[in-house]
Amino acid sequence: ICTLPDPSSASFQKHEFFVDMTCEGCSNAVTRVLHRLGGVQFDIDLPNKKVCIDSEHNVDTLLETLKKTGKNASYLGEKSAQ
Repeated sequence: ICTLPDPSSASFQKHEFFVDMTCEGCSNAVTRVLHRLGGVQFDIDLPNKKVCIDSEHNVDTLLETLKKTGKNASYLGEKSAQ
């Protein structure tokens, strides 16, 4: 069961990443590695090649996880809670 973290919880931060995804297979690979990591809620924006992740993991861990897909990935910054 997926439950979204409490927005007032300071331990969860929203981070935005660029991932060079070109197709559904790419976004499925991202979904797979993030599910394997656990402790994350995420949105994949395939047309804009962005992944927004809500997680207690640090940016380095998230970026390394995204790079396991074999795709070019980079950190875009923290996303505001709005």
